[in-house]
Amino acid sequence: MTAPDTNTPARADAPAAETAGRPRATPQDLFARLRSLGLAVSTHEHEAVFTVEESRHLRGLLPGWHSKNLFLRNKKGQEWLVVCEEQRRIDLKGLGDLLGAGRLSFGSPDRLMDSLGVTPGSVTPFAIINDADRRVTIVLDSGMMRHGTLHFHPLVNTMTTAIEPAGLLGFIASCGHEPHIIDLDPVTLPAEPDPAGS
Repeated sequence: MTAPDTNTPARADAPAAETAGRPRATPQDLFARLRSLGLAVSTHEHEAVFTVEESRHLRGLLPGWHSKNLFLRNKKGQEWLVVCEEQRRIDLKGLGDLLGAGRLSFGSPDRLMDSLGVTPGSVTPFAIINDADRRVTIVLDSGMMRHGTLHFHPLVNTMTTAIEPAGLLGFIASCGHEPHIIDLDPVTLPAEPDPAGS
């Protein structure tokens, strides 16, 4: 099974107000957390984008590395957030084997909201701020983490925030999570042919 660019888009600009019965963090809450950690970030506002393809036109405005974020679950109800380089085509069967998770599938929008407090199209490692119960295991692409500036949505898909890899790790740790940094090359499928032939 091949992972698409994102979870199935849901045309909603903002999440509901609560996550698992608790108030969810807003972008302002996130920025306050980042400031409290002394992390330097920059944020660019733009029109809503729901997929990797829709966001490609922003690349010239946002130099650095961009991601795809996969919210996954297995039959036992265990959940993962896999954050990888945007061009990777992930073999979900191979990924399940690599993680020791068994068969993986995409989590539903309701489960995503309940666990991470965001909607499809806004999935981001910053959403770990809403996972106080540590229900979600976060997996980071080791190749991505060797790069410089990384770009992620700050809980909504009308903004993109730039952060350095060390800053991302510091933020995740502040949320009580320990990410798994994994080489995803063994579960990356060949790139699809360019339909334009370029």
